Parts: sequence; C-alpha cells; structure tokens
Amino acid sequence: MPSSSAPLNDDRVTRRTNELNPVPEKVSVKGMSDTDRLAALFVESSRNTVLTWLLVAVLGAGLLGGGLLERYEAVLLSAVAIAVIVAPVIAFRDPTMLPPWYFVALICLPILWDAFVPRPLTTAIVPSLALATLGLLLAVELHRFTTLRLVPWFAVTLTVLFTLAMGGLLNILRWSADVLFGTTFLLDGRTQDAINAAVMIELVFVTFAGILAGGLFYLYFRAADSRSDSAMVAPPVSGSNAADVDGVVLSDRLGFSVRRQTQLVRFMQIVLVVVLLYGVWTLQVPVATNAALALAITFIPAVLERDYHIAIEPGLALWVASAVFFHALGTAGLYDAIAPYDHLTHTLSATVVAAAGYAAIRAIHLHDSVVHLPRWAMFAFTLVFVLAMGVVWEILEFVVDQGALALGMEPILAQHGIDDTIVDMLFNTVGALLVATWGTVYLTEVSESLANELERRFDVGDAER
Repeated sequence: MPSSSAPLNDDRVTRRTNELNPVPEKVSVKGMSDTDRLAALFVESSRNTVLTWLLVAVLGAGLLGGGLLERYEAVLLSAVAIAVIVAPVIAFRDPTMLPPWYFVALICLPILWDAFVPRPLTTAIVPSLALATLGLLLAVELHRFTTLRLVPWFAVTLTVLFTLAMGGLLNILRWSADVLFGTTFLLDGRTQDAINAAVMIELVFVTFAGILAGGLFYLYFRAADSRSDSAMVAPPVSGSNAADVDGVVLSDRLGFSVRRQTQLVRFMQIVLVVVLLYGVWTLQVPVATNAALALAITFIPAVLERDYHIAIEPGLALWVASAVFFHALGTAGLYDAIAPYDHLTHTLSATVVAAAGYAAIRAIHLHDSVVHLPRWAMFAFTLVFVLAMGVVWEILEFVVDQGALALGMEPILAQHGIDDTIVDMLFNTVGALLVATWGTVYLTEVSESLANELERRFDVGDAER
C-alpha cells in the first residue's frame, strides 16, 4: 500500500507555524467569537443569583440527606455538582458568577429524588439530562480556566459523548462495587439476563437524553447574545501548548517488512472469505454475516487513502484488519472454545475505536484555529469517546439479540448476561488506555491528512486563516 507521507510535510510545517502564531478567532454575525459564545452559559442578574444559590443550598441538603440515608450516588453527584457550580464564584470571588438557575434546577431534581424518595425514577432520562448539564458546565469551566479551547458545537458534541460515557461508567462502578464489596446496586438477586436487560434499557434512555440535551444546548448557544458575562470569556492561548506529538510510523516498529505486513492483511482477507463461504455453506447466518462485515472493513483503509487522501500506512491497515479478523474467528467458534478470547477481541477492537476517535479529535484540533486541545484533553476525550462507543455497541448488541429472539432467528450479535456486558466494557476501557497512553504517536500522519481533507472539503485553507 503506497504511503502518502511525503505530500504532508509542507502542510505540517504550515499548520505548526499557524499554531505558533495564533490567528484571530472567527466572529459570529452578532459580534461574538465562537469561544466567547460559550460564556453565555453564565449569566449575571440578581434574580438568577438568588435562585441559583437557593438551589445550591438544596444540593447541600441532598448531600447531607444522601449521606444519612446511605444513598452514595446522590452524595457523589451532589458533591461534584456543588464543586462545578461554585468554582467560578471562588475563582473570581464574585457570588453572581453562576450558571442559569434552570440548569441548576435540572441537576437538583434527580439528586434530591435519589436522596429522599424511596421509589426510583421510572426512566433514566431526567438523571441523564442532569448529567449532561453537569458535563456541559464542566466543559465550559475547563475552557475558561485551562488551556483547553472549545467552540459551542464541539462542546455540545463532547457533552453528548460524556453523557453516554458516564452512563456506562456508572454501571461499571455499580457492578464493581457489587462484586468487590457485596453491595446490591446491580447484582440484587435477579437473573443475569434480567439485570442486563434493565441496564440496556437504562442506557437507551441515557442515549436519548444525551442527544436531547445536545440539541437543547446547541439551540441555547445559537440564541446567545450580549448577555454573556465578560469575565467568563476565555483569554487567547498560545499555540505553543498545542497537542502535537512527533509521529512514528507503525510499520517501522513491527519488526518485519512492509511487504510482509501487506501480505498478512491479504492472508486475513482470504481466511475471511473462507469463513464467509463456510458460514453460507453450513447456513450459519451469524458466522457469514460477521465474516462479510469484517472482510468489508479490511478494505476501508485502502478506500480512505485512495478516495480521501488519508494516509493509512500498512501497519495501521494491519491493526484494523487484525481486530475484525479475530472477531470473525471468534464467531466461528473460538468465543465458545476459549473463555478469555472475547476479552482479547474487545480490547483489540477498542484500540481501533480509540485510534479512530483520537485521529478525528486531533484533526479537528489541527483544522480549526479556534479549537485548542492540550495533551491531557486528548487523553481524556479519547477515553470518553471509547466509553461512549462501547455503550452504543452494547445497545446495538442488545437490540440485535432481542430482535432475533423475537423473530425466532439466531442472532448475529448476542449478549450473555450483565457480567459479560460489564466485563466487555472494562476491556474496552483497557484498549482505550493503551491507545491514549502509548498509541497516539502512530496516528500523527493520519490525523494530519484528515485535517487536510477537512480543509479541502470545507474550502478552508491555511492561507484563509
């Protein structure tokens, strides 16, 4: 597979020059820059100040009540909410520096319910809306008080991903507490499948709430005007702190030639064709379907490089092919024959998802002169992305599994109880940590060529910036 690294050198130099000499931010028709518009989340009025402080007092009551009643989730969320809400007040020593009271009220509702009402909420929509609101406040404050710089659409997108990720993480923590300390947050005597179904339905509501919150927040920022508090407007950041890493070609680190790497990908494709034919011959729909999908995915790197000029060197193509190859072999029998095999494939697949997420996020960082993502933010966003995509994948598995059972068919994707689901999500996190910690150096060229493609598609060149 030909490498397209050479044409990127000039673009890389130009882009880094622009990062070291920041250009003026894009300004909206209302006279506010994209980053200034995030400050609209904080309003300055006596009415808002009084109502918000009353709600903070309510959160304090929820914190105490949750502690007395041993409602630990309410205690945790109350403490985090209070810290996030009052952080600007402490930073500026200004008691009026507060978010809108109705956002704080939304955060209060599920916390108070969990602290004082014995009957849980019917769905996870309201708690997830509260979590999304908390995530947005946190993103805006990180934007203001750190070197992170966001624009509204990107902050909203991250908020949606954050909501899904936290929905998955909360269930991981509940399950872990049950296994390690004998609590009954999830493992309360019901069957594995019953608990898993309840968790999946909860995650469906979490996903719906995250998307709903994202839409509402986007409309809120679109309507933002001069009401923004100038103190919350983030100062410009020097490009010297940009999330640049020195690229390393993965093919050079694998210990065998590029030609052998390409041959190995071809070998995997041939084996997948054999598995596909075997599935068709034996009428095993799951085997045939998974092999066909895996085979199609192995050609995606070549298509991206040919049609979109995104540099995918052979080592990365082998990485992608290996993930789907081992999954397809698992559906052909290895999942049942070798117990830990599922953990291997989930970890490997998660590394590919993490790589895609990192490359996309860094491409936005390189493409948009306003967005600035320091390395700690890239690390955190990669983890959030994988956790969120893990939730989406588990929901997809659940829907396919239940749909096939309802139709009397063998599912092409299946779940095997809550333990299986949570352990899968744990190994997804392991894969994300591996990429976020050690794998990003292999994705530099991909993200740079993706940024070039974004500029070409949207007719935004470096000269125009």
